[in-house]
Amino acid sequence: MNREQTLIKFLIAAISVYLTGVILPGVNVANMWIAIVVSAFIGLLNILLKPLLIILTIPITFITFGLFLVVINGFMIYLADKIVSGFEVKTFWLAMVFSIVLSIITFLLERFFGIQPPPDQS
Repeated sequence: MNREQTLIKFLIAAISVYLTGVILPGVNVANMWIAIVVSAFIGLLNILLKPLLIILTIPITFITFGLFLVVINGFMIYLADKIVSGFEVKTFWLAMVFSIVLSIITFLLERFFGIQPPPDQS
């Protein structure tokens, strides 16, 4: 993926954060700049913390057929809520719903703008 596509994906992620905040009651994204910060912070958490959490929770993820990954994503959103000023999610359950809606909106926007998923490495 080149720089242009990376920038477009980042902007789509920020727009998705903002739209998800508009759609869901109990979520407040103060403005688009906060959505950009939240998007960057979640991206950083996904790079640094999420792999460790996935490894530590392999047994429960296996038992729940992967559904525990929604809990991990919700935890990332909830952590962003606690650290980024201007971004508020009322409850942990709402953070999990936020992560699901965010994924759906991001998927739809990426398809609309023609962003292709990375090719298989196999």
